[in-house]
Amino acid sequence: MAPLTEKVALVTGGSRGAGRGIAVELAKAGATVYVTGRSLDQNSPDQPGTLNETISLMTATGGKGIPVQCDHTRDADTEAVIERIRREQGRLDILVNNVWGGNQLPITSEPFWEQSLQHWDHMFTAGVRAQLAANHFAIPLLREGTGGIIIHTTFWDQDKYIGHLYYDLAKNALIRMAYGLSIELKADGIAVLAVSPGWMRTELVLKAFQTDEEHWQEVEALKNTESPYYIGRAVAALCADSDVIEKSGQVLRVGDLAKEYGFNDIDGRSIPPFTI
Repeated sequence: MAPLTEKVALVTGGSRGAGRGIAVELAKAGATVYVTGRSLDQNSPDQPGTLNETISLMTATGGKGIPVQCDHTRDADTEAVIERIRREQGRLDILVNNVWGGNQLPITSEPFWEQSLQHWDHMFTAGVRAQLAANHFAIPLLREGTGGIIIHTTFWDQDKYIGHLYYDLAKNALIRMAYGLSIELKADGIAVLAVSPGWMRTELVLKAFQTDEEHWQEVEALKNTESPYYIGRAVAALCADSDVIEKSGQVLRVGDLAKEYGFNDIDGRSIPPFTI
């Protein structure tokens, strides 16, 4: 039996990137996975990837995926997703907070005072607050079950400064959110973790380097990248770990989890943790 059979999961922001990789790997591990995103079946040249494409990949592995079109900057949309899961499944075991609308402006190297204040709105409204709202509506349903796990995807390199003030603040806010919730939910036996991948070959990264998943190895700059399925395998391993509550409150790097749980990326490599 697959390790996550009979588990119900929600992955926010799963049209592309890490969310897609996580949704596919959770479904492969046996979970019923609800996947949210704004793009159902019509992708944009600037934002490749749709929910239905993600669902097709999940189905191809034998997994069960359910697409839900949702704009997580709208609380009513987020609440409706949770109510649908309650109505259709009666439970929620896994919440992966991956939704991130923070890269609507380019992440550049100019000093903070030369950058637009719009970065704050994008990263904290469409990023941090969107994940906060998902927690707000999902936690009551999670608490009705036994145990459970919440995972926030973020970026962390042992407290090093990321190099972009808004991005650094937002990603560290997610880490602190996971830590605070781990304390508030300890009595419920719900583990709350932050998980940090390395440099992923997302659809947008491949597009920026004018390559694809079949030819990325020809690009020298991408030699140390990892696929979005690497973090997906990390999340699936955590969700299947009966002792995961012992890790609650921590921020964990995918490369470290690969070593601990013994998984590789889709090309067979075990990629060490990314460092700045």
